[in-house]
Amino acid sequence: MVDKKAVPLMVQGTHSDAGKSILVTALCRIFTEDGYQTAPYKSQNMALNSYITVDGKEIGRAQGVQVEAAGIPAVTDMNPILIKPNRDLDAQIVIHGKPVSNMKASTYRSDFYETAKRVITESYFRLAGTYDRIVIEGAGSPAEVNLNDRELVNMSVAQMADAPVILVGDIDKGGVFASLVGTLQLLAEEDRPRVIGVIINKFRGDKTLLDPGLEWFEEYTGKPVLGVIPYINDLHIDAEDSLSLNQYTRNQNNDKSIDIAVIEYPKISNFTDIDPFLIEPDCHIRFVRDGEDLRQPDVIILPGSKNTIEDLIFLKERGLDQAIAAAQKQGASVFGICGGYQMSGMRVKDPHQVETSLEEVQGLGLLPIETRLARNKTTVRSSGTVAMNGRILPVTGYEIHMGTTIATEDAEVFISMDGQTDGTKKGNVMGTYFHGIFHNDEFRTEFLNLVRKKKGLAPLPVAASFREHQEQEFDRLAEHVRKAVDIPKLYEQINKFMTAGGMR
Repeated sequence: MVDKKAVPLMVQGTHSDAGKSILVTALCRIFTEDGYQTAPYKSQNMALNSYITVDGKEIGRAQGVQVEAAGIPAVTDMNPILIKPNRDLDAQIVIHGKPVSNMKASTYRSDFYETAKRVITESYFRLAGTYDRIVIEGAGSPAEVNLNDRELVNMSVAQMADAPVILVGDIDKGGVFASLVGTLQLLAEEDRPRVIGVIINKFRGDKTLLDPGLEWFEEYTGKPVLGVIPYINDLHIDAEDSLSLNQYTRNQNNDKSIDIAVIEYPKISNFTDIDPFLIEPDCHIRFVRDGEDLRQPDVIILPGSKNTIEDLIFLKERGLDQAIAAAQKQGASVFGICGGYQMSGMRVKDPHQVETSLEEVQGLGLLPIETRLARNKTTVRSSGTVAMNGRILPVTGYEIHMGTTIATEDAEVFISMDGQTDGTKKGNVMGTYFHGIFHNDEFRTEFLNLVRKKKGLAPLPVAASFREHQEQEFDRLAEHVRKAVDIPKLYEQINKFMTAGGMR
């Protein structure tokens, strides 16, 4: 353990999806702009969307995005424990980027608590010896009174880091004053002084109508309102969990030329793979859960899955297998990524019963491949080239999968990688293990231009770089939050807390 150097700030929320992750992202950008070396930290994250560090380790997607906003490399200390649900009441536990076990929640709380506490403490203090500021993200609500005796992600972390806390409430869902006041009252008496202020998020309307409530809140609780953040529309920053799927439409009616249908199965993961289509001027993305809703899109994307077999069964139960096959025969391009790639083949074998008690299930039969699931997980950043439309295009991505896929007959290789290969292509069906494949601007453009050509549309040049677009979005988010939150007052409150010696 090293001497503490960093000044911490923790962001907690009144409930899930209050906006903690996006506020941490904004503060990482703001503190960095203000000259502080800043790192994000989340002791324990439960999410199916993940991010691969430069050394091939897996952390929560939100922390990866926050790292990019801060302009620093990602390390597993920023999210030392990642919990990835794979069955009901069962989850894969990932410690410092590598899976260690599948556990039930009760087992984790009873048997793994002390180990987890040590891991998150050591990670935090390593970061604290390197950075000027650490922005810590909580999870859910700190007022979960049934869990607080052994929680590892809210006030216990604030105590460990001796961090001041700002509490975020979501006014868009209604009842924001009740949720803020109720959360404060349910905190342990010794933890309430850590809360140095609150922020009201996702506000729509005339703020003057809210001002009497703000005055009442400050008088009633003694806690300052540091800001009211207006709802920000069309923010293209990677989301972390399925709650964020609400930003996408499920309606086919749209005036854009290219209809992209993304299959939304229950264990969908790393669905941010499709985010680059959001900056394409003629692409409309919609999520589909039933065969009758698929109709005839131009592109069908089978995204990643945390449980390929269960999601494949879901497709068949909803009639999506037949709908996808019919649309493909009518000319729709089908693109499978990771778990979606595995589903596209002839069969998925699970001899070790990694995902279910079934040893084998039939796939969609769109590609001449079969997959054998394994206990060990591959997590790596990868690069290669794709031959498309008469061009050889460089591509990069990251892989997160348990199992190997082989061709059952001669098939066209999709990606060439220095003597190795990845993925398969057959006609208008393609599949790869590369997450982030559509983040490659030239590849995305060539892929879409083939679709445009099929529809009789003129090809388009490469759209603005998606990574440059994300940098602009980080700047836009930071500017939006600076206008809404009293940042000088926030600094003042942090300094006041730290000058007083925290609460130790």
